[in-house]
Amino acid sequence: MAVTFADLGLAEPIVKALADQGITEPFPIQELSIPDAITGRDVCGKAKTGSGKTLAFGLPVLHQLGIAHKKKPLALALVPTRELAIQVHDELEPIANGLDRNICAIYGGADIDKQIKRLGQGVDFVVATPGRLIDLIERKEVSLDEVEHVIVDEADRMADMGFLPQVEWLLRHIPGDHQTLLFSATLDGVVDRLISRYQNDPARFEVESPTTTVDLMEHRFLLVHEMDRPKVVAAIAAASNRTLVFSRTKHGADRLVGSVNDLGVAAGAIHGDLRQKSRERALEDFSNGELQVLVATDVAARGIHVDDIDMVIHYQPAADHKAYLHRSGRTARAGNTGVAVTLSLWNEELEVKRLQKRLGLEQPVVEMFSNDERLKDLGGWEPTA
Repeated sequence: MAVTFADLGLAEPIVKALADQGITEPFPIQELSIPDAITGRDVCGKAKTGSGKTLAFGLPVLHQLGIAHKKKPLALALVPTRELAIQVHDELEPIANGLDRNICAIYGGADIDKQIKRLGQGVDFVVATPGRLIDLIERKEVSLDEVEHVIVDEADRMADMGFLPQVEWLLRHIPGDHQTLLFSATLDGVVDRLISRYQNDPARFEVESPTTTVDLMEHRFLLVHEMDRPKVVAAIAAASNRTLVFSRTKHGADRLVGSVNDLGVAAGAIHGDLRQKSRERALEDFSNGELQVLVATDVAARGIHVDDIDMVIHYQPAADHKAYLHRSGRTARAGNTGVAVTLSLWNEELEVKRLQKRLGLEQPVVEMFSNDERLKDLGGWEPTA
């Protein structure tokens, strides 16, 4: 018999709130980590995006969570991007509501006065990006003095984006005994330093290595021509459900969005130069199906957690195999399959071959034009030279 959330020891209102959303069976990382986390023990989990880690840390914290005083939250989740803050908030809010607890997302680029007002009303669980939280602490609009549960989510991304000094500053300013939960795609190097400094004998769990991600999806490498490249994207996207495209530059992302829209496929962009409201609107429109294509830069895409992305397009080849896995991991999430396709110009072919070798994915780079029927079903044919 399958394990249920009730079997893991979670309170009945949590189990009911999950069931109301059609969530009845835990993912592996949830099944492994929740029994320890629910007792208040420190946990560190190695889990990739899409493995279900938000509920893995959110459910046991909500299970234990009391009611906070004004400006003094009891639970704090640190996340690398504003998009991820919103996603974590939205995933946990229905469960929090079922327990009469409140949760709010705090991030830069949004109205700070509204956030100050919200904290002043009393928030039990805060999901925050490090920079905005430090700003609010320095303004004395929020205190960490009563935090009982702290979560560091996507610790490896925090390191990649240069946020570790801020994260460590915050962890040093949480006094007294408290539970620390840390989740990351990798647990070595600087992340291991975080674990040794700020966790106390944590229970360690690991699920879904990057090779699993590679195995779960189809990979295609296409040799395309510069002028035809936007048309290739439009042709692939027109036959797909949701297509996420990675662009190396913000300007390139905007230019591609214009070209794809001109070709009759609804597209939007998400990158650092856009106003926060524009980013949120594009992400929402992509999630609800109003946009078929979302074009993102690497940093902006780190907060994208949208279900049913069946196609990831590398508009230019990924910089290295780690970037390829992070990008491609936006499809083949939560056990589903997907397709990752890399578009290569003639002078990028050697770069692609090197990338394939690191990934163990050696296959022909197939020349293709935008009118090729195979673009309508990229997973439906085997690459041959």
